[in-house]
Order: sequence, then structure tokens, then C-alpha cells
Amino acid sequence: MHRRYWIIEEYQLQTAIPPLGNYVTNFRLKYPITGSPAQANVNIPSRSLGGAAQKLIWAVGGGKGGIGKTLLTSNMGVYLSWLNKKVVVVDMDLGGANLHTSLGVPTPKTTLSDLVLGKVEDVRQLVQPTTVRNLSLISGAQDSIGIANMRHMHKTRLIRKFREIDADFILLDLGAGTAFNTLDFFLLADQKIVVVTPEPTSIENGYRFMKAAFYRMLRANTHSPYVRQLIESAMDSKDSRGISSPRELLNEVSRLSPSDGLELQKKMEKFCISLIVNQVRVRKEAELGKNIQLVCERYFGMRLDYMGYLPYDNAVWQSIRRRVPFILEAPNSTAVTHLEEILRNLIRFHTQNNER
Repeated sequence: MHRRYWIIEEYQLQTAIPPLGNYVTNFRLKYPITGSPAQANVNIPSRSLGGAAQKLIWAVGGGKGGIGKTLLTSNMGVYLSWLNKKVVVVDMDLGGANLHTSLGVPTPKTTLSDLVLGKVEDVRQLVQPTTVRNLSLISGAQDSIGIANMRHMHKTRLIRKFREIDADFILLDLGAGTAFNTLDFFLLADQKIVVVTPEPTSIENGYRFMKAAFYRMLRANTHSPYVRQLIESAMDSKDSRGISSPRELLNEVSRLSPSDGLELQKKMEKFCISLIVNQVRVRKEAELGKNIQLVCERYFGMRLDYMGYLPYDNAVWQSIRRRVPFILEAPNSTAVTHLEEILRNLIRFHTQNNER
């Protein structure tokens, strides 16, 4: 049977758009590509999805490049816009911006560097529309000179400026590695998302990224010089104290100062990371997320919530080559089905965390 395509607002979608759980609404499609006006009802996610009344900032990071951070950010942005949410995706890969390419947007003339360097006063001047209704873009700096070593107060101020934007969701596409800029923007977000692939190098760098973010969070939130010194020692792999994990750090601090140990434990219990596994090919790789979750809880002593995985799908890499998000290119693909599950989990877990 011939599959029909319909034009929805500025972009094209197949008629079978997967609904997000039971939260669906009828959306009327007007013009099929084939010509004469027609009408059809199709289920898409509705604004009634719970858990996101306030403005939320999500940061997508990971220890390695090429693992799909930009891919996930752009497609999550499109899907959230289908919920009738205003979404702004921000390319925080300072010096290596390419989020605009994945969305099929020409190279922006104004970027984050213009704001950081004082060439632009209002962050809203950087917000540029995309071809998707409710989805806008702020491009990353194309020249990182002058912003590679931002002071922490400037990073905090930048996040505050993001919150001034008229949007329900701000998605930060972070660069690879464990540079202070990357870690700090990750920690300043409301939802902290780490992406890994089943490759050994990605898993190793993912652990390193989470561990570095965890230690930096602890260091920034303690006022004890002694505890700070212990944290810095723990971050040094050649440390003679032999502290190799956050759990060992907590045990050492508690042994020497029970009060500091109790305060450190409270901060550790509040810290939470959401994990997504990308490019899963076989069932064994699909179990990777739960294994990482177990290791983080037992070895690191930190909480990690596994949100789900994206399977390897030919439709995904084909959409990348065409510079179109796969959710628009192939909305009936298995990748979109799994992305739906991931987003449902992200919103649910955020709601549960706020209720604690």
C-alpha cells in the first residue's frame, strides 16, 4: 500500500507519529504532498504531559566525541516541540559548533561568543528559529579564543541568561571531554544527561566524565579546606592516599571528620545523572546501561538513572547525511520509538526527583 505523507507546519512527517504514552491529542493535517487539500487525524503528544511546568535546562554530555550527543539533543528538541513546548537548543561545544548542521540550519551570524565577549547584550538576540515550529537554536562559539577559560561566575550568569529566554526547555549540547567549562555547564543544568556507546573507549571515557563531574560538584559545594584537599587528591590518579572512587573518599573523610563526612554524604545522595546508551546493535549491548548503573552505585556510591537506549538504525545515519533529524526523516523508525521512551523516562524521573 502506498504510504502517504503530509505537511505539518514547516516540516514533513509521515502520518503514523508515535504517541507519548497515553498523552495524545488529535492534530489535523491539511495538505498532503500529492496535491489537493485533505484532512486527516493523527495522534501526536499533547501539552498535557506532566512534570515540566517550570523552565528546565537539560545538559547532554559525555567523555568522548562522536557518541551522538548532538544527534540526541537535536531530536529531543524536535520531539519536545511536538508537545507544544517552546524549546531552545544551545550548542555549548565552544569552538566546535555543529548543532546547526544537524538541524539543517545555515551557519548563524551571531553565536555565544558574541554574548560572552560583549558584542551582544541580550541573549535573546542569539535565538534563531529553525524550520520546526516551537524549536529555536543558539549556536556555539566558532572561535573559542577568550571564552575557553570562563570564570565560574560568568558561567553561572550565562545560565541565568538562558533562563530569561521564553522557552519551556533549554537543551545544552556540550562538547566532549572533561574541561572545566564542560563540567560546570553540566553541573549547572537541572537534568544532567550522559551519553555512551557500547564501545570500550566510550564506556571508559563515560566513567571518567561522570567521576570528574562528581568530584567537581563536591569540591564546589564544600567549605572545608581539608575536604577540598582530599577531593583534589582523589582526582589525581597518582595520589599516594590511594583514593580511587567517591565512596573511598567519603570513607576517608568520615574517618577523619564525621561531621564533614555526613555533609559530604548528603551532597552525594542528592547528585543524580541520567544515562542514555546510543548505537545499540544486540541485546547484550542493551543491558550495558543497567550494568553501568550498578557499577556507579556500588563502586562510586553515586546515583545514576538509566533512561534507555537508542538502537543502531540505518535511518539515523541516513538522516545525518541529509542534515535532517531522524525524527523528521523517519518518524516510524525504531529509533524514534526508543527516543519516545527515553523522553518519557527523563520527564518522569525529573518529576520524581523534585518530589523528594
